[in-house]
Amino acid sequence: MKLKKSVALVTGASSGIGKATAERLAIAGYTVYGTSRRVAQTSQHPFSMLSLDVTRDESAAAAVEEVIRLEGRIDLLVNNAGFSVAPAGAEESSIEQAQAIFDTNFFGMIRMTRAVVPHMRRQGVGRIINISSVLGFLPMPYGALYAATKHAVEGYSESLDHELRTRGIRVSVIEPAYTKTQFDANFLEPDSKLDEYREIRAALAEKTKELVEAGDKPGVVADAVLRAALAPRPKLRYTAGARARSLQFLRRFAPARLVDAGIRRDLGLDAVLVGRTS
Repeated sequence: MKLKKSVALVTGASSGIGKATAERLAIAGYTVYGTSRRVAQTSQHPFSMLSLDVTRDESAAAAVEEVIRLEGRIDLLVNNAGFSVAPAGAEESSIEQAQAIFDTNFFGMIRMTRAVVPHMRRQGVGRIINISSVLGFLPMPYGALYAATKHAVEGYSESLDHELRTRGIRVSVIEPAYTKTQFDANFLEPDSKLDEYREIRAALAEKTKELVEAGDKPGVVADAVLRAALAPRPKLRYTAGARARSLQFLRRFAPARLVDAGIRRDLGLDAVLVGRTS
């Protein structure tokens, strides 16, 4: 893609991966618009911010139309907005909570894609990059809902890429592992807690903090986004960071039982006796 008057729209750009991505794209020469539910304009950003709630159809459409009004085109959409529930058993989240996480992480991506694609089709060129996770190809015990949204992102993205590539539009996913952001500070608490999971919830909360603290910086993910955006022949999947590459390799080539055992060992799942009774 040529960077002459190339315009990027990045959702969830107020902090973390989204902010790092918007900054990296701006430095590379893109005119960048970031989005957030609560916009606080500041001259410290090398990009503009727009208000956007990806769970509302009209908000998604309005943000895209504002960029088109200002710039006349959108060359790159980065779907990054998302959240997760704190480590908990899958049965500890109500149907309503499950629907809420899908509404942001998955349907929010669909809303933005549907709003942008007609403009990209008319241009005859465009890139859509969806922030997935290694949890798009691996399970996450006690994070089943988040993993399910990322598996959905991967399936949707791969299918969409086949549909749009003959129209000059390519779709890629970025698969980071743990990233050192405030993502875990914004976890929702499960809304249907059960005492049977109390010990494992507490243990995994501490483990998650450790893993996030030791994770890659957001710039590692931003670098992967830029590679995908500028690649003459973009790949469908880009891992971000050494740990993500190692996990992808193991998923592809290691025996399933070894991968299964490694997941349980790394999370310490067998160290806590779940559902213990006296």
